[in-house]
Amino acid sequence: MTHTTTPPTLAEFGHALEVVHRVTRRTPLESSRFLAEILGVPRVYLKCENLQRTGAYKLRGAYNRLTQLTAEERARGVVAASAGNHAQGVAFAARELGITATIFMPLGVALPKLQATRNYGANVQLVGATFDETNRAAQEFVRETGAIFIPPFDDPAVIEGQGTVALEMLDVAPEIENLIVPIGGGGLIAGVAVAAKQWAAERGRTIRVIGVQAENAAPYPASLAAGEPVTIQTKSTIADGIAVARPGVLNFDLVRDYVDEVVTVSDDDIARAIVMLLERAKLVVEPAGAAGVAAMLTGRLKVTGPTATILSGGNIDPLLLQRVIGHGLAAAARYTKLRILLPDVPGQLVRTATIVAEQNANVIEVIHTRHATELPVSEVELELHVETRGIEHGEAVAQALRDAGYVVRVGERY
Repeated sequence: MTHTTTPPTLAEFGHALEVVHRVTRRTPLESSRFLAEILGVPRVYLKCENLQRTGAYKLRGAYNRLTQLTAEERARGVVAASAGNHAQGVAFAARELGITATIFMPLGVALPKLQATRNYGANVQLVGATFDETNRAAQEFVRETGAIFIPPFDDPAVIEGQGTVALEMLDVAPEIENLIVPIGGGGLIAGVAVAAKQWAAERGRTIRVIGVQAENAAPYPASLAAGEPVTIQTKSTIADGIAVARPGVLNFDLVRDYVDEVVTVSDDDIARAIVMLLERAKLVVEPAGAAGVAAMLTGRLKVTGPTATILSGGNIDPLLLQRVIGHGLAAAARYTKLRILLPDVPGQLVRTATIVAEQNANVIEVIHTRHATELPVSEVELELHVETRGIEHGEAVAQALRDAGYVVRVGERY
């Protein structure tokens, strides 16, 4: 196998682990019987980096990188551009090492992430409506001041730091045969894949590594097909932590050579995964961090043997979490929207409510209108948001209303 990027050695990962343990927690490796049943494997493990200090694995790579700065470089200070987890990781690491940190963040950054970064002692500069504008401002600051830029993923020391996650996992559960890892720029999966496969090779074993990207921001499938990093046009996604348009150069080489497969998941898949983790595992996980679980829930992964994924972060804005929970419940058919045409006569609302109640469904919201232009003069439309137990239950409620003579649409479908 030919590498254009020299991978870190297992010894280098081991040294990085000793370094990052000065500030990081050895996060839990929880098991999930629910996910094991879905995948049809004996065990599924969840590496809870959402419980890491700063709320994400990013602290590992940031701290490992900053410890390698010379005294002269530390005196110049460090700079990062980030909308979230990398910002907090660099800010925290810099504070621990007594280094001045300037973090450039987009104007629309979530308030909790902004406050956390400032609380770690960084000088935060809010610049740009897009991350590209923010990053350009950070690079200009570097040119003007001579401060050291700390990249979020395309750096050997960062890759080594992120790969320490794999060593912790395999120390607790050496039987793991499959690792499912969220991918943004590729720092985490590059480190994890190289560390895990070298660890396994020393023991005469193999470990399969599967990457997961959000389908609206997935440059790796296109790049791997082209044989080189390519830039894609991203679309909006709730998984902002892994929303990148182009792989890192170092990361691409390592992903190409060490990762077995890359799959994509939709925002609906991710929302379902967040809800599942809340309900089943009692864990709050941000959308990017839930990507591996989302891939499991799709049923498209073909794996055998003990499997693990990394919950890479838990920094989710409570307002976004509220919206994601509602969306996730709807995507899992736990909410069903029914639109019902009613005769504009007294008693119809009570009658429909009775039918819904008889199906053991709970009405969450009611919208009653007679002013829609497409409605006949003698009819009104009733929109019910109903709590249901899944697709079959929602259809049963709709069918009971149809059996009573009503015209019913489920969701937006006629």
